[in-house]
Amino acid sequence: MTVSHPGQRVAVLADAQNLYHTARSLYTRNIDYSALLEEAVDGRELTRAIAYVIRADSPEEETFFEALVDIGFETRIKEIKTFQDGSKKADWDVGMSLDAVTLAKHNDAVVLCTGDGDFARVCRYVRHEGCRIEAMGFEESSSEDLKDAVDGFVDLSEDPDRFLL
Repeated sequence: MTVSHPGQRVAVLADAQNLYHTARSLYTRNIDYSALLEEAVDGRELTRAIAYVIRADSPEEETFFEALVDIGFETRIKEIKTFQDGSKKADWDVGMSLDAVTLAKHNDAVVLCTGDGDFARVCRYVRHEGCRIEAMGFEESSSEDLKDAVDGFVDLSEDPDRFLL
């Protein structure tokens, strides 16, 4: 990732569901959030690191949430919603987008850890407002629209042993 200067203030926003499902699908492994955060910060001054997670009542999820906090992430937790037809839904797209716009006003760069193309529009907006916007995701499943909307993209698939447990 290109860095204008090491004194940049950076915020890191991690879409845990997107990262988890992609890592499991492609590699049957989990994300190393410590390595992810280190790469996202890239020697700059970290102002905020937020991981957006879904509570699905899995026994190991509380341990995972605590591990994220120990690494340096704030956790934003959303309960999964179950509808009458049995379908389930939970996503953080709107919340993560609002945080990106808000944090862009106080940072030199915002890094979105996701490959979700739904964030392309907010990336274009943040960029237009003069804040550097970067993304980190797996090339195989990252939206071309997202990659075109950011100033820099880190392909986690280029070094899976570094970014996966």
